[in-house]
Amino acid sequence: MRLHLEEIKEKTETRRDFCLRAGEAISAAMVASLLQACGGSSTAPSTAPALPVIGGSTGSGTVIVTVDSSSPLASVGGAALVQANAGNFLVARTAQDSFTALTAICTHEGCTVTGFQNGTYVCPCHGSQFSTTGRVVMGPASVALRQFPTQFSNGTLTISF
Repeated sequence: MRLHLEEIKEKTETRRDFCLRAGEAISAAMVASLLQACGGSSTAPSTAPALPVIGGSTGSGTVIVTVDSSSPLASVGGAALVQANAGNFLVARTAQDSFTALTAICTHEGCTVTGFQNGTYVCPCHGSQFSTTGRVVMGPASVALRQFPTQFSNGTLTISF
């Protein structure tokens, strides 16, 4: 009788271990499924190079950025993450005297967009990609980034927000 009870105990522990492992496997599969549906993974999905960061000064509904020869915005095609008290902006030089300024907050889950590759902004959280005009190039984001008016004169870029 005693041997029989030990065999039952072993089978119970084995069954308990099996249930525990099965639960862990199901949980892991569910997390992987959610991450895949979101377009991301457990690590940063984006390997896009980080944008250079430059500072801007805020005053009465505008952000002022100096664009000199050492600025990442000095030449057409350049882009930068502009940080100011008013927030973070994605800025690209699209022509000699033209710039686009966008919110740097991804419309998918609110991450700060920090990557830039092949003329496209890339969110580091889930890999959403945006054109320099803010249009969604690749999801999971489905809404464009907000664009702000810009003016450029005498090496000074003004972003109105």
